[in-house]
Amino acid sequence: MTKLADLRKSYMKGSLSEEDVQANPVDQFKIWFDQAQHAELPEPNAMTVASVDENGKPSARIVLIKEVTQEGFVFFTNYDSRKGQALLANPHAALLFFWPELERQIRIEGSVEKISEKESDEYFDSRPLDSRIGAWASPQSKVISGRGELVAKAAEYALKFALNPPRPPHWGGFRVRPEAAEFWQGRPSRLHDRIRYTLEQNTWKIDRLAP
Repeated sequence: MTKLADLRKSYMKGSLSEEDVQANPVDQFKIWFDQAQHAELPEPNAMTVASVDENGKPSARIVLIKEVTQEGFVFFTNYDSRKGQALLANPHAALLFFWPELERQIRIEGSVEKISEKESDEYFDSRPLDSRIGAWASPQSKVISGRGELVAKAAEYALKFALNPPRPPHWGGFRVRPEAAEFWQGRPSRLHDRIRYTLEQNTWKIDRLAP
């Protein structure tokens, strides 16, 4: 096994200037996300969501982003899950996108809110049938006896709802409203480009951070 301390990589693929970025982080995110899609990266919409519960304990997990607007970044989950309960108790989150093939990462921090029931219904209805049944069958983050319990629950709800399962009341979307964002571009000699956006009185301030 290679020693962890010996693992190194030189970043050479790009640069980022505060003069070239967009005036707000959502527009800059959309440019980078489009480039990640065109580069055919595996699941460029995968992001880490970090939360802190009511006891101050942090946790993080990978979630798929489903919508990005000027209002914020939307993902969906079971509200009764560990992350759901943490975000309801402490409505703040940090998001992280990491695209090593492009030598880029994006960090977003902000307040969290539930999206409307109508928005959650519309997205839920667009999901594959198996995913909709799964939202009913899985008591996310709870201890279960085994996989057989999930299979049995899925069969039970498939029989109950047939082709038209409604959205479970405990399932829906969260929106992270950005208050700060950082765009990181790897550079040679570890002199990376870091451009930070900070929301101050409804105006985005742009700064360069030392790597």
